[in-house]
Amino acid sequence: MITSVRLINFKNFADETLKLGPFTVIVGANASGKSNIRDAFRFLHGIGRGYSLAEIIGGKIGVGGQLEWEPLRGAMNEIIRMSDHGPSGIETFHIIVDTDITGQSASYWIELLLNHGTNDGFLVAYENLTADGTSILETQGPEPKTDILADDGVEAGIYPPLHRFHPTLTEMQRSSYVRREVHEIYGLLGRMRFYDFDVAQLRIPTPPGALEIGDKGQNLATVLESIYSDREKRTILLSWFEELTPMDVRGLEFPRDPSGRIHLHIVDGNDRRFSADSASGGTLKFLAVLASLLANDQPRLCFFEEIDAGIHPSRLWLLVDLIESQTKLNGFQVVTTTHSPAMLDWISDQTFENTSIVYRDEDSNDSTIREVVGLPIIQKLRKSQGLGRLLLTGWIENTLSALADKDEQSRGSDERSDHP
Repeated sequence: MITSVRLINFKNFADETLKLGPFTVIVGANASGKSNIRDAFRFLHGIGRGYSLAEIIGGKIGVGGQLEWEPLRGAMNEIIRMSDHGPSGIETFHIIVDTDITGQSASYWIELLLNHGTNDGFLVAYENLTADGTSILETQGPEPKTDILADDGVEAGIYPPLHRFHPTLTEMQRSSYVRREVHEIYGLLGRMRFYDFDVAQLRIPTPPGALEIGDKGQNLATVLESIYSDREKRTILLSWFEELTPMDVRGLEFPRDPSGRIHLHIVDGNDRRFSADSASGGTLKFLAVLASLLANDQPRLCFFEEIDAGIHPSRLWLLVDLIESQTKLNGFQVVTTTHSPAMLDWISDQTFENTSIVYRDEDSNDSTIREVVGLPIIQKLRKSQGLGRLLLTGWIENTLSALADKDEQSRGSDERSDHP
């Protein structure tokens, strides 16, 4: 699993680290930088899919001219952090991922340089993978050559020159020298999914054989039918779904229309059938979350945009319970952004330890990431008032602002003491 992601000069983060657990919650005001964290995860996922840097950042056109990969948000030069008043003069950004794979710690570091040559774009300036403190591969210097360590621990020497417009981690998949840690990190980054469900997409009948739910919720009916065919998973799905809705749910059905497309029907205790067109948006979104968490080919990490959107506050405890139980049972990770105070009141102590707030300084363009558990007297206030109320009243952001002012005053005092 991924234990942390550190962002240096990436978008509006100067040097910030997000701690991750089985279920990670990210809160923060609009435009604070939550979506930039998602972009960082998508950048890493693009590496795990074997794309070039240009494709990861600018998008990839697949076979037949269809868009295979959405570009990262923003212009090329906006990937690197901006200063308070425009371009900062910084030419590189870094992303560092710490992981726990098969019982050992591994860290992957990639630094990208904005190339102002004839082919403007990014190229790899530095790349490193370590496992339990031992360097497995390292790429650096003006020539894209890589030091690698073979499986038997013997130095394998210098790998032939690599293409600097491709991350070394992806290119090394073709090498017979590669240790298993390289494949494991590559696989971990490659098995991510990013969900931002659209109710309109959830209602659309789907073709047979489409067994992967799309980022917007495409293919919901087909994926649910596949899950439903497994007796054990069907029991789990229905038990959670029955808790969500006041309906007396007896089951789901998946009729075909004349074109062969699969529809989703909800069947109640009186044997009445309700189509996806008549179901509420919140009901469909909850079913989509269930589909993504119970899918047969489970990702290693699921990133949700505002997973609580459309679900009634009185049922958010069920959503939290579902995610916490499934991540514990199946060993994958869920990361979500949220604006819901009610959701925060239901998270467990473990999830509370992995809840962070993204806060943008009013006097600069930079954002900070802070673990909520590290705020002063937060444990006491969480018990007496609830974490949701602390977010709703602005206490969390006001505390962060006060701490930032205190740090600024302390730095100013130190500077004055250095110049009597």
